[in-house]
Amino acid sequence: KKGFMKDKKLQEELEDFKKHLVLNYDLRKVTIKGHTDNIRRMLQKIQTTNPKKKEVIDYVYDLKRCNKSCSHISNNISSVEKYMDFKKKLLRFSKPRRQRKFIKGVLTEAEISRMIQACKNIKEKAMIVILAFSGIRNRSFCGLKLKDVDFGNNALTVRKVKGRKEYIAYVSSESVIILLKYLEEYSKKDDDYLFTTKVRDNQYSPSDIRKLVGVLAKRAKIDKKVFPHLLRHSLSSNMLNRGANIILIKEQLGHDWLQSTEIYLTSFPKRIKLEYEIYKPAYL
Repeated sequence: KKGFMKDKKLQEELEDFKKHLVLNYDLRKVTIKGHTDNIRRMLQKIQTTNPKKKEVIDYVYDLKRCNKSCSHISNNISSVEKYMDFKKKLLRFSKPRRQRKFIKGVLTEAEISRMIQACKNIKEKAMIVILAFSGIRNRSFCGLKLKDVDFGNNALTVRKVKGRKEYIAYVSSESVIILLKYLEEYSKKDDDYLFTTKVRDNQYSPSDIRKLVGVLAKRAKIDKKVFPHLLRHSLSSNMLNRGANIILIKEQLGHDWLQSTEIYLTSFPKRIKLEYEIYKPAYL
């Protein structure tokens, strides 16, 4: 059907599907947009807003055979299942089994120290030490406000971008001292964002933080691709190497499930061997 991409009927169908997601699922806006975009692609391919089960089954069959990532296929299947629920044509499909992930290329303590030393002002330094010592996600970091900092306990109340609403992440006393020096120069009220842009005093975006971290890594002459989430992985791996238990790391990262944290154990088997040597029974 010529011009189906701009078909008014298609737009109305997608809008109705979006309402279905809002009313029936507890999803973030970005997730709803992802599902809607996935269904847009499917409907454009099969050229109808009232697909038959066979058409959808054939679409998923082709999807499973395409050379796309496991997460791409799984996300699209999830969207299709929700859409068919919306159409009251129940369909369920198996999702591809995810390959076990391994954390690679983490930053050593020395490399992160070099990045901190590469800062040119107190603001850069405060930002990188909070990121590095807390291990919070980029988007959560951008949303930090002064009232979220518990200076007495060296702790941050972190609003999550997914999962439970918030959690407590701790930082070092040294990083709190740096943060206090920063606040002497940059006065903030409780409801103000902890870090804001220089020109218009706006909230930082995740891309702003990625740029800062990349610049600091380049100044520190670190020959790796460095991004904010790598600081999260690096905190976990460096704590693990120092003897931290997996439950502590789970709470520091704000993971809802222990399985999310166990990836660090499988990525660093040397730690498992060291613990075995400590706790093995004295049979001989």
